Amino acid sequence: MVSRYDNRYTAINSMKQYLPLFQRRGIKFIKQFRSPKMPYPNATQRDTLTETNHVWRMGDRYYKLASQYYGDPTLWWVIAWYNQLPTESHVSMGQTIIIPLPYDRIIPLLMQTG
Repeated sequence: MVSRYDNRYTAINSMKQYLPLFQRRGIKFIKQFRSPKMPYPNATQRDTLTETNHVWRMGDRYYKLASQYYGDPTLWWVIAWYNQLPTESHVSMGQTIIIPLPYDRIIPLLMQTG
C-alpha cells in the first residue's frame, strides 16, 4: 500500500514549551513528520496520464472520489495534490477538478524528490 508518509523525514520535538504535555503523557519528546516536498508533474509527465474532469457537487469528498476512481479511499490525497487544493474547503461548488489516472503512474511522479 502506498502512503503519503512514505519516504518522509521525521524530527524530534523536545521543545520546553511542550514540557507540560510531555509530562502528562509520560514522554520526553514527540516524533513529528516534516512537511513533504511533493513535486508537481511537468507537462511531459502529465501527458503520460489520463485526466478525467469532475464537477464538484454537494456531498463530494476527496475520499469518495478516490474510492470511485481508484478503488481506495485512502488515496484521497492524490486528487488533492494533483489539483493543488489541499482540503475540500478549497474547492467551490461547480468547480471542475481533475482526476489523474491511472494512479499507479501518478505515484512514481509524486515520490520523486523535487
